[in-house]
Amino acid sequence: MNTKRLFHRFGFCALALISFPVAADAANEGKTLNVLFIGNSFTARHNLSTVVKAMAEAGNPGLTFNRTDVIYGGRTLKDHWRLGTQNIVKQATVTAAEEKATIAALEKQVADDPKDKYAPSALARHRELLPKIEANRQPWDIIVLQSYRDDIEGDPTPYAEYAPKFAALAKAQGARVILYETTPTTQNDKPLTAAPDSAPIMAKERAIAALANQIGASVAPMALVAQRCQTQRPDLTLRFVNDAHLNQTLSYMTACTLYAAIFEKSPVGLPIDSITDTRSFEGERNDKTKDRDGNPITRKFSDQDRVDLQRFAWEGWTEFQQLR
Repeated sequence: MNTKRLFHRFGFCALALISFPVAADAANEGKTLNVLFIGNSFTARHNLSTVVKAMAEAGNPGLTFNRTDVIYGGRTLKDHWRLGTQNIVKQATVTAAEEKATIAALEKQVADDPKDKYAPSALARHRELLPKIEANRQPWDIIVLQSYRDDIEGDPTPYAEYAPKFAALAKAQGARVILYETTPTTQNDKPLTAAPDSAPIMAKERAIAALANQIGASVAPMALVAQRCQTQRPDLTLRFVNDAHLNQTLSYMTACTLYAAIFEKSPVGLPIDSITDTRSFEGERNDKTKDRDGNPITRKFSDQDRVDLQRFAWEGWTEFQQLR
């Protein structure tokens, strides 16, 4: 990882690895990070990128964290490539001819498969972007590539096939890449009575580490972070009972881990103490104040839980570095 480049570019001092954020950092005054998040509902839920933004700016006073999401529900990086997200990655250099070719390809997809609910959305996105090409020449500083179940099976897995494609475009403009590894198969919806099996988790982490080394990326290793939480705080759940997505607890830890991956310093001590889901209760009353399990849609963590979740993120991220 080229930490020297990050520190020099954004003015972070050599004390970046201390456990608690600095109260004030004049070196960050006027600094901006332009960050692109590519993913599906595992990025969209809880407005994850806005939570990362809040943490980034709280932990680095004077920093402006600009975030953009490109989200297609249930889709993988392979789908994003089909839907033309690579043009957004290379927005600093993409040509009108390239964007018109992408629009034409999406128009054909829509005509060939009327049941494809993603191509029309992507087509609308690219039609809107075409006249704004010159206005969107700002390069990205960081690009976050979310996995889903595409990082589990195959040799190479689809994630291992397409993350390098996106990374090559990112690196061509000088952007850092962060692999946001989700862990949908290990989330628990009930408190655990035994520690999870570490073997499949570590096997997955070694594969993600090898991919990260191949493309020079940082990682938010959520399988490892979740395992640490499940081992030390088995009373906590990481997914909804009535919804297969990560709950507020795991989403908060994900934001903390992304913070660690972006800044390579601990999130412990960050003041952000709550998170709100984006999908509400769908019972008879359709209560917008409740989450999918009927609990408050905003979860405010106790001081102990907040520190524990921040610590699990930092310890999991730090442990993952030993696999690099």
